[in-house]
Amino acid sequence: MSKLSDFDLDLSVGHEGESLVNELLTGGKTVEVKTDLKWKDTGNLYIETSCWSHNKNTWYPSGLDATKADYWAFVLEGATLIVPTDTLRLALNIYGRPITCNIEPNPSKGWLIKPEQILSKIKELSR
Repeated sequence: MSKLSDFDLDLSVGHEGESLVNELLTGGKTVEVKTDLKWKDTGNLYIETSCWSHNKNTWYPSGLDATKADYWAFVLEGATLIVPTDTLRLALNIYGRPITCNIEPNPSKGWLIKPEQILSKIKELSR
């Protein structure tokens, strides 16, 4: 049984959070930042995974399938959801819905997911 008080435990967790934010802000971690202007109307975030090349007439990896970032940040009208890239991939495997966006001149493929579904996966992984 731990002899640490609630304050000690809360302080430790607080320091972990401060360390993560410091790494995100000072370059210790890489972050891919996306701004989704339609999410407030659709309730979904779009995560691109491939893009059409008009030059080569083929799909090529982009977005989540090409990123090397440690985290993805979704800027959502005054708030930002920052999630580890691996956690985002896990959430998409469970909750994501594939979609093709045939919007010229840059058609793309990806996934739709609700922010609360990403949060649900984060909650599940923290248990």
